[in-house]
Amino acid sequence: MNNKHALVLGATGATGQYLVKFLLDDPHYQKVTIFVRRKVELQHKKLTIHVIDFSNLNDYKDLVKGDVLFSALGTTLKDAGSTDKQFLVDYTYQYEFAKMASDNGVNIYSLVSSLGANENSLFFYLKIKGKLEESVKLLRFKSIQIFQPPSLIRQSELMRPGEKIGIKFFQKLCSLGIFTSFKPLAVDVLASKMRDESLMTLNGVTIYKTEDISK
Repeated sequence: MNNKHALVLGATGATGQYLVKFLLDDPHYQKVTIFVRRKVELQHKKLTIHVIDFSNLNDYKDLVKGDVLFSALGTTLKDAGSTDKQFLVDYTYQYEFAKMASDNGVNIYSLVSSLGANENSLFFYLKIKGKLEESVKLLRFKSIQIFQPPSLIRQSELMRPGEKIGIKFFQKLCSLGIFTSFKPLAVDVLASKMRDESLMTLNGVTIYKTEDISK
């Protein structure tokens, strides 16, 4: 069926940018709607852009209607400024958006989580990701696709020096056959896999780990 409508949260992020591009290029998707905090310079005949106030998400519930919701929203503690603000972006906003989509009959939910996500983790970031995973599993989606990538190789202009060092370190270990599940993954590979899997006929919850995403 070549008339699918994709909804994208986190469209301006590293993964989201590629995801939007791939969806716009895909003939299976007739319409792509993105939800952003501020105006973006992007135009396409299939694209609809909604600039929204994330602190009042319920005001936009009627706009969250389509076939697939892709959620690639996320931040870091450094960018957020506090654990409370990071929780707001990485859990609250995403869960509230997912619930609106579920309530509106969206069938497929595709989520960017993280390798090691666990609501009982001692690490705050992994704890948030795990909590979000468990929460969205309780919503009424026909298919929930959760992607748990390792460190992501982002666009060069977005990467910090520390990220580049960490990625080179894990790439070296993986080349020696050590910690291969931690092999860094390019964001375009993740975005492509998310697009591809959204076109599959899947029911229930499907978890994609490093080796599943990179196939």
